[in-house]
Amino acid sequence: MRATLCTLNLNGIRSAGRRGFARWLARAKPDILCLQELRAVPEDVEDELRAPAGYSTRWRPALKKGYSGVACYVRESPDAWRADEAAWPTGVTLARCPGEGRVLRADWHDLSVLSVYVPSGSSSPERQRAKFAFLEGLERCLAALLAEGRAVAVTGDLNIAPTALDLARPKANEKNSGFLPEERAWFARQLERGWVDVVREQHPGRANLYSWWSNRGRAREKDIGWRLDHVLASPAFAARVRGAWIEPRAGLSDHAPVFVEFER
Repeated sequence: MRATLCTLNLNGIRSAGRRGFARWLARAKPDILCLQELRAVPEDVEDELRAPAGYSTRWRPALKKGYSGVACYVRESPDAWRADEAAWPTGVTLARCPGEGRVLRADWHDLSVLSVYVPSGSSSPERQRAKFAFLEGLERCLAALLAEGRAVAVTGDLNIAPTALDLARPKANEKNSGFLPEERAWFARQLERGWVDVVREQHPGRANLYSWWSNRGRAREKDIGWRLDHVLASPAFAARVRGAWIEPRAGLSDHAPVFVEFER
């Protein structure tokens, strides 16, 4: 049986709701939906957004109002939910960005799926340092997850365009957060250690494969985009993947939904 996994940065679930999130969800029908940047708590939104029919939902909002937050909407309830520090294998800690609601994990007997929201470093040097610190901890956690040998999908807005093929203007952005050499090296190390970039694996060499566009300068209209939203698969999960794609015209936020079809 095949199933679909989707990851999407909403840039605010209330804003996405006004743009037709409920209608999109009823049409797209992903079996597992990983969301980032909720910028709300469950009490802030109506039932069709908080707990849509046919889905079991779990939120991990940030302590700060109107900021960050992750969630998972699933058709089949998992055996366990784990959030933030508890999402990682025993003895491994991230210990970065506490209270920001950046990791949520769902475990089934044969599968683990994580919704991860890596901090952006574009607003200030201090936030870039926080991003590097988060990535350093995340690298240890990913290594521990890989060592479990399970089918694992790490999804979300990782705020990194891995290669020059993954953004429209690489030369102009070499000194900008999201395409810094250190960030690209971090992503490359994860692939070297065994994680699979599912979308790129399914579309090798394809240009203009973007999941985010700036709201400035008519970037979306001109398709001046970046591929910042990813599904990293453990070898056991990668072996079950049958397809992957991005839906650039969903129109729910400045990000696009990223889908993976896999054998359940």
